[in-house]
Amino acid sequence: MAARPVAATVSVPGSKSITNRAIVIAALADAPSTLTGVLRSRDTDLMLDAVGTLGVTVAPDPSDPTTVTITPGALTGGHIDCGLAGTVMRFVPPVAALARGTVTVDGDEQMRARPVDTILSALRDLGVAVDGHALPFGIAGTGAVRGGEVTIDASSSSQFVSGLLISAARFDAGITIHHVGKPVPSQPHIDMTIEMMRSAGVFVDDSAANTWRVAPGPVAAVDRRIEPDLSNAAVFLAAAAATGGEICVPLWPDHTTQPGAQIVDVLVEMGAIASVDRDENDGGVLTVRGPRRLSGLVADLHDIGELTPTIAALCALADSTSVLSGIAHLRGHETDRLTALSTEINRLGGRCTETADGLRIEPAPLRGGSWHAYADHRMATAGALLGLVVDGVTVDDIACTAKTMPDFPAMWQQMLAGSMGDVGAVAGTDQP
Repeated sequence: MAARPVAATVSVPGSKSITNRAIVIAALADAPSTLTGVLRSRDTDLMLDAVGTLGVTVAPDPSDPTTVTITPGALTGGHIDCGLAGTVMRFVPPVAALARGTVTVDGDEQMRARPVDTILSALRDLGVAVDGHALPFGIAGTGAVRGGEVTIDASSSSQFVSGLLISAARFDAGITIHHVGKPVPSQPHIDMTIEMMRSAGVFVDDSAANTWRVAPGPVAAVDRRIEPDLSNAAVFLAAAAATGGEICVPLWPDHTTQPGAQIVDVLVEMGAIASVDRDENDGGVLTVRGPRRLSGLVADLHDIGELTPTIAALCALADSTSVLSGIAHLRGHETDRLTALSTEINRLGGRCTETADGLRIEPAPLRGGSWHAYADHRMATAGALLGLVVDGVTVDDIACTAKTMPDFPAMWQQMLAGSMGDVGAVAGTDQP
């Protein structure tokens, strides 16, 4: 429990979403690319290992492992471990289809329940030999994919669209993807994918609703600087809101496709005050100051589902009822996040009920107890957030935060130390 309102400057490591997209785009490019500010976490290291297994040369800078040079090569077969990384599980299969040889993919036991057949079925429709419909599965690559039109239901994850888009310029006929079904969640992540592809010279047409077309052609090498991970910043900013304190995050981008940036609007709606101090040399410094009392939130989180655990934890501390909707797809994430959040909030004395597509959280006094993380990094950080305000909360598996933020426990403790010094200035440089 925080002894007083938190007050710190938190330097957040690179974006996982941008890092893993940048790695795959660089692996398919026509020349070497150097990526700086790369997040080094379990998810991103698994992606680096995956492209390395397929024949790409991955060379971290010996003096700075967050700078990595990726040199494309002839793609070959091998075995890929995707751990708990949805991006690895869904972005690698189209790359594997371009390899010569068989690629097998497996991951942690919890991943075997997460949906992946949408992308595997799409590859089958494009003429790729795929063995299996879930983890573990195999892909018999022939060195080429014919490409063409596919129709998918991506309502459970935007990663199905992004995964097909990223590799499609290397397909003989490119790709045209038609989505049918309920709206695709996390549209900002698709926007991120398209923006990064266009920066590599790839033609992408997204002018028609629920349709994306990629023309065949070369992928240009791009040296990229990875933005800070704004979704990882969210829990620190929420700490200011929960305790009535103040958190500053440097290098806050003026323009970004990261959906995590929307946490600022959520915190303001719940009563916080936010401001950005722009500096031509150092970028923006975002400051969030917490309110005396948190207001409840009624919001559709369809596009920012990854922020739900953090937001739900704040709602459990609010003084009025919150209704979070548009997030039924979270039942297929690292764990069933809706059931997990309801179970854990209620375990601490809260009043949280599942709805068809979200959560309803009513004010109730919380008590200490064990918060189960379910091997889910966002659940773990949500529990840590509640522990700032509720005495006696313990998170059973804080180590699972290594998935996206290996330095999280140390950064959290530094924040609690109450200094306005620079917390996590080298966060993410340690390899788990």
